[in-house]
Amino acid sequence: MNLISIIVTTYNWPAALQLCLESLFAQQYGDFEIIIADDGSNISNMALSKSICTKSPVPIKYVHHEDQGFRASTIRNKAVAQSTGEYLIFLDGDCIVRPGFVSCHRQLAVQGHFVPGNRVLLSQDFTSEVINHNIPLYKKNWLYFVTLSLQNKINRILPFFTLPLGRLRLLEPKKWQKAMTCNLAMWRDDFVRVNGFDELFEGWGYEDSDLVIRLIHAGIKRKEGRFAVPALHLWHPQNDRSQHDLNFKRLLERLDQQDFIFAKKGFSQYL
Repeated sequence: MNLISIIVTTYNWPAALQLCLESLFAQQYGDFEIIIADDGSNISNMALSKSICTKSPVPIKYVHHEDQGFRASTIRNKAVAQSTGEYLIFLDGDCIVRPGFVSCHRQLAVQGHFVPGNRVLLSQDFTSEVINHNIPLYKKNWLYFVTLSLQNKINRILPFFTLPLGRLRLLEPKKWQKAMTCNLAMWRDDFVRVNGFDELFEGWGYEDSDLVIRLIHAGIKRKEGRFAVPALHLWHPQNDRSQHDLNFKRLLERLDQQDFIFAKKGFSQYL
């Protein structure tokens, strides 16, 4: 594997993006680039976010488009078009990762597979504490997170324990559930093969599930990333879910269409 591209999605929350990027700047493995996928932040927030990027020890690019509602599929496609890595890791800009995150994803990578990691949710109050005091969670050891769990500041502790699951990671090759772009990796060639994200999915919901389902239809298998590559997810209010029903209906229709692989309105338009 040559270069890894990390696609970081953000929208009007530079304080969270700073915590996310600081954790990426501290990675043990350094052969990667960062592409910021900004889904329409306003001018002031975009300026703050770009100022954080100037501190990056690795190559970094900033991709932005106008705010026309939740268009995560579109901005991620645009960001991938600006990337140069042969392996893609999708991460949300309100997620914090530990120093071994990229190296663990690299170790899990194998041709013909995508790898979903899992996440640990922070409570609302603890999220405010982390942001207000700029707590470097990526520096903390597992005992610290055990304490947080006992105090109900995070929703679970198990993802922090690394287990050598071996071939057990391959037991559910066609499982699409709980594979989310807050922590999801795949080969760029596979992403291109299915035409990336389908931009028909506008508004919150299921654009990542649709991508994974089409990967599975194309013969790309799931390799489980739990107990290896967790991400800490900051609390935030729910996004507008007015498009949920329409997106879910489209997803269900595609589940049974085994030959549906190539996104109708996808990545190819940016090549």
